[in-house]
Amino acid sequence: MSRGFDLAASLARSMEDRGGAWSFIEGFAAHWAEPLQSTDGWPEEELVAAEDRLGVRLPVALREAYRLFGRRRDLTGNHDVLLDPAELYVDDAEEALVFRHENQGAASAGMLLDGLTLDDPAVFVRPDLAVKSAERWENWLDRLSLCFVEIVVSESVLADRERCDFLHSEDDSIELLERHCARLPFPSYPIGEEGYGIRWFLGPDVLVRDDDGMALLARGRTVRDLDRLRELIPGDWLNA
Repeated sequence: MSRGFDLAASLARSMEDRGGAWSFIEGFAAHWAEPLQSTDGWPEEELVAAEDRLGVRLPVALREAYRLFGRRRDLTGNHDVLLDPAELYVDDAEEALVFRHENQGAASAGMLLDGLTLDDPAVFVRPDLAVKSAERWENWLDRLSLCFVEIVVSESVLADRERCDFLHSEDDSIELLERHCARLPFPSYPIGEEGYGIRWFLGPDVLVRDDDGMALLARGRTVRDLDRLRELIPGDWLNA
């Protein structure tokens, strides 16, 4: 555990409200990346300009996240893409305000338009399929602030190659993960999906994402921390 920041306890508090989510992200950035700076957010005039262009009011949680860390690509854009205020858009079916894209355009994340009056609305994802009629907005997480917590931790395990790694799970990988690491208090998601779930674990200064038993993505605070995890969970780690 990193000194001065209890990741598990702070993550649990992020489940409670927006303030807890932003506090977690500030602490995580300070101890696992680089501390937030006053220049890391978008200025108010950029958000107002986006609202004027779109003709909608941005939810409070989206405004707060963009103002606090919206320009920190190391926290939001190592793999997928958080749209700039000028890039926010309403989808063609006029169902959702889109704020995020999968890095190869395979999916989008957004909030349904009828939920924009809420301070912290639910987030939905839509796969971008060849058969357009099959596309629909599907449940992801029930709060936007919680989605930003997920964005920051997910992007962290897809960042620095020296401190991050990927493993296709083998027969005993999940058993070893559950033995040596503690399950973090973050709900399995996408919400409402039977038999599927992304889970988070914490070992000694190492963060691990379990993608439904199919793959593990890990980040150590140092290279040695990551090496210890590889020793505890042997396998064909991509960057080893």
